[in-house]
Amino acid sequence: MATRVIPPRILKNLRYNTTTKPLNAAQPSISPAIASPSLFERSPSPPAADVIPASAAGTAALNLDDAERLFASVSTKRLLRSSAVLHATAVGPMVDLGMWMMKSRVFQSGLLKDLVMAATKETFFSHFCAGEDAASAGRSIRALNDAGLRGMLVYGVEDAHENDGCDRNLNGFLHTVDVSKSLPPSSVSFVIVKITAICPMALLERMSDLLRWQQKDPSFVLPWKQDSLPIFAESSPLYHTQKRPEPLTPEEESDLQLANQRLLELCQKCEEANMPLLVDAEHTTVQPAIDYFTYSSSIRHNKDDNPIVFGTIQTYLKDAKERLLLTTKAAEKMGVPMGFKLVRGAYMSTESKLAESFGYASPIHNTIQDTHNCFNDCSSFLLEKIANGPGSVVLATHNIESGT
Repeated sequence: MATRVIPPRILKNLRYNTTTKPLNAAQPSISPAIASPSLFERSPSPPAADVIPASAAGTAALNLDDAERLFASVSTKRLLRSSAVLHATAVGPMVDLGMWMMKSRVFQSGLLKDLVMAATKETFFSHFCAGEDAASAGRSIRALNDAGLRGMLVYGVEDAHENDGCDRNLNGFLHTVDVSKSLPPSSVSFVIVKITAICPMALLERMSDLLRWQQKDPSFVLPWKQDSLPIFAESSPLYHTQKRPEPLTPEEESDLQLANQRLLELCQKCEEANMPLLVDAEHTTVQPAIDYFTYSSSIRHNKDDNPIVFGTIQTYLKDAKERLLLTTKAAEKMGVPMGFKLVRGAYMSTESKLAESFGYASPIHNTIQDTHNCFNDCSSFLLEKIANGPGSVVLATHNIESGT
C-alpha cells in the first residue's frame, strides 16, 4: 500500500486552498486537479448543506471517504455513465477497438461516422472534456463552482508544425485566459498550455538534442540559451542524441524568438488576469526543451513568494525525483518560488519502445509500486517545502492513497 503523503506535522502549517490567490499572496497553496469537470456540467442540483462552497473550502479538511458529500450534486445517471466509461477505458481490447474504429476508413464518412461520433460525444468526450467551445466549457466550470469545486481550463491543441499554426494556437490560449476572467471569481484554478502548440515540434526536438548534448559536454555553447534551471539529472536518459547536433540555423533561431515571444505574451496575460499558467509535460524526446521554456519563464515571472508559471513532473520516470530536487534547490538559491504539478505519466509504451530501439533500458520505473513510491516521495517533499516557505503544488492523481 502506498504511504500517506501528508504527515500531521505538515498539516499544521498547510492549508488546503481552493481559491485563486493574488499573485503576491504569501500563503502557499495546494490545488486539486479536477479530472472530469463534465460530471457536473448539466444543471446540477444545489449542493447539499454539508458541501463546502469554494469560498470556505480553504479552512476545511477534504474527506475522500465521504462519497455522499463528494458527489452530492451529481445525478445517479451521470455517476453510472462515468463509472461505465472509466471501466471501459481500463479494458485494453476495448480501447484498441475504439482506436481502430476512429482511424478506420470505414468510419470516416456517412452514417457510420455519424453514429460513432455521436456515441463518442455522449460517452468518452462528455466524461473527459468540458465542452466543444468556450461557452460550453464555461458552463462546466460554473457547475463545478456551484458544487464547491474548481476546474482547469485547457485549450486542447498540441503538436504544431509551423508558425502560422502556433500563432492561431496562441490566440486560443489567450482567449482561454479571457474566458477565465468572465467566470465566477476563483472558479478557475489554472489555465493549461502545451508548449508543443506554440513552438514547432521540429524546433523542440532540435533544442532538446542541443540541450542533451550540452549536458554531455558542458563546454558546448548554446548562444540562444537564456537563464534557466537544471533540466537533467545524472540518471536522465540522454540516448536520444547520439551525435553532436548542428547549431540552430538562422531560420530556427528566428522561430525560437517567435516561440519565446508567444510564451511571454501568454505569461503576461496570465499575470494581468491573476491566473496561474500550468505547462503540461510531454514525452522525453521534447521534454528538455519544454522544461527549458518553463523554467526560464519561471525565473522571469514567479515573484513575491507565489508562482504564476507551473511545470509538470512525470513521476513514472526514474529520474523524476532527482530532477525535482536539483531544480527546486537551484530555484531556492535564486529566490524563485516554484510551482509544480505532479503526475504519474502518459507515454509509457512510447518511452519503452524508444529506449529499446536505442538499446537502452526503459526510463520508466520497473513496477507500478515504484511509480507510486516516487509520486508520494515527490509529493511529501513539495508539501513540506510549501508548508515552510514559498511555492505551490498540484497533485494530479486518481490514486486515493496519494491524495490523502
